[in-house]
Amino acid sequence: MITYPVERIFEEAAFIAYYLHWPHDEIMSMEHRDRKRWCEQISRINKKMNNEPENPFDVFR
Repeated sequence: MITYPVERIFEEAAFIAYYLHWPHDEIMSMEHRDRKRWCEQISRINKKMNNEPENPFDVFR
């Protein structure tokens, strides 16, 4: 059985808490897949707000 690294869980939790101000218990009770998806969505929004391409290699097209 492969386990998800604890350090990564805390990175995701800190990222979500920083941007969405959700409480620790709520974030930690999420399924890994959901927590990861929230992190991806927050990152996508930040990139869009900063006029960064979603895919950094798009600048070479």
